[in-house]
Order: sequence, then structure tokens, then C-alpha cells
Amino acid sequence: MPRKPVAREKLLTAFEHLVLSEGERAATLDAVAARAGVSKGGLLYHFPHRQALVDAALARCEEMAREDLTRLTQSPRGAAREFLATSLYEDSPLDRSLMVAFRMVQSGEPGARETCERVTREWYRVVLEDVGDPMVATAVQCMGDGLYQRASMGLLPEDPEEKQQILQRLLDTADRLTRDA
Repeated sequence: MPRKPVAREKLLTAFEHLVLSEGERAATLDAVAARAGVSKGGLLYHFPHRQALVDAALARCEEMAREDLTRLTQSPRGAAREFLATSLYEDSPLDRSLMVAFRMVQSGEPGARETCERVTREWYRVVLEDVGDPMVATAVQCMGDGLYQRASMGLLPEDPEEKQQILQRLLDTADRLTRDA
């Protein structure tokens, strides 16, 4: 795969930072260029208008999610357990990209909603392939989504041991659901 231009990635990262720290409306072309340390002309070279920047950020989210699917399907503990075990928000590039997509959904961006639907559908597909039951796959996905939401808002206990106990209970529940299906 050819290497992506550094300036383009800097601009996408700057856009992401502004959306997450100041909100979607603050991520203007001028603000993105300034944050990235690039001239507005340099930004316009890569992204001729703001929608192109939004579309590129959403495409990057889907690309990262596809990479995550590979990790899920190759996990020795199974896709369902891996999905749950990695549903703690850790401020990873994928986490930040997903949060941008979520914020764009909230702002009414139709492409963001479609991106989130595709990503969610693909995660569901690999979990379903692992557990074999649609209701169990839905339950696992809901547990993971709830864990992710609480973690992203800082609503989980700060103690790592307590977090691990919560995660273990969810994993045990998923195992029980799969076994009983």
C-alpha cells in the first residue's frame, strides 16, 4: 500500500482534534489549516472543500475499522470475546476516529450515519460468525457498545482492577449466553 502524504494525514488529525476538543462547528478549514501548521492553500490542495475533509475522515474511520475486523477474526479467543475485551475506550487512533464519526452523526452528517452503520454491521457480522446466534451476537454487541460508551465518557471506575472485574463479568456472561444458545 502506498504511503499517504504526510500533510494530508496532518490535516485529518487536526480536523479530528478540533472536532473532539472544540466541536464539529469549530473545525473550519481555516482552523484545521492553522492546527496542522499548513497554509489554507495547502489544505485546499488535499481537500478542495470542507465536505471533502469530512468524507476523508469518515473513510479513514472505515479503513481503521476494517483493520480492526481482521484483528477480531484472527484473535485466538474468538471475535466475540475480543470485541468485548477491546471495548474499553483507550484514546487509540481508532477510538478517536470513531468518536469523530459519532460527533458527525450528532451534527446531522448523513455520511457519518452511513459510516457508523457499516462499521457496526461488520462488527456484528464477525461476532455472529463466532457465536452462531443472532440474539447472542446482538447482546455481545450491546455489552461492548455500553462498555465503550461508559469508558469514553469516563464513567467506569478509575481503578484498573475494578475495570478488569467488570470486563471479566461481561466476558463470563457472553460465554454463558453462547453456551446456552
